[in-house]
Amino acid sequence: MKHLSVLHFGLGCILAAASIAAMALKPTERLAEGQPRVDLESAVPKSFAGWRIDAGMVPVSVSPDVQATLDKIYDQLLSRTYVNDRGERIMLSIAYGGDQAGESMQVHRPEYCYAAQGFRVVAAAVDDLATRFGSLNVRRVVATKGQRHEPITYWITVGDKAALPGWRRKLLQLAYGLSGRIPDGMLVRVSSIDTDSAAAYRAQDEFVNGLLDHLSASDRVKVIGVLPQ
Repeated sequence: MKHLSVLHFGLGCILAAASIAAMALKPTERLAEGQPRVDLESAVPKSFAGWRIDAGMVPVSVSPDVQATLDKIYDQLLSRTYVNDRGERIMLSIAYGGDQAGESMQVHRPEYCYAAQGFRVVAAAVDDLATRFGSLNVRRVVATKGQRHEPITYWITVGDKAALPGWRRKLLQLAYGLSGRIPDGMLVRVSSIDTDSAAAYRAQDEFVNGLLDHLSASDRVKVIGVLPQ
């Protein structure tokens, strides 16, 4: 226990020192400005691998004040619901921001976004989602409100890497800051209304893999980063 405390203290000191150095350098080069413009509406296909848009169902809406905050933080927001021939429905939400040097992405995390809408967020766990492009580190969350039981899978990208909230994401941000660059990034969320969380996550994994297979190589890197094989 003492060893862990020392380790956490040491890591905290390293992060604090790196943060001070990064702020002193004042990164000014926006990576997004040197790359083709991200267009979520055209990049994400409307049908793929047996999934198609279901216009009759939309993801959970947000209150006007939360929406106003999101509009200030993100350059683009995409929300769609897809359905397959088995009648399974997956809600997809992608938030893209050209400046992910700070903590702005926090406001759109399901733990906060759903709680702000009156949901109770439970059963948060980290998992690995297997894809043919590598293993994607994701967070599994369940949000409940009345009879609605919504298992959620989400992840975040910083530049060309995926990293969940926490020290790994912070280290990525600091690495970019120390190099004088400001990374862009995404928060990608898939969810479904299902009381069987295990079945929901299997369908979500199938959906994510189908989506990745139908994205261009450059758009796929934006969505999941470059994954370790």
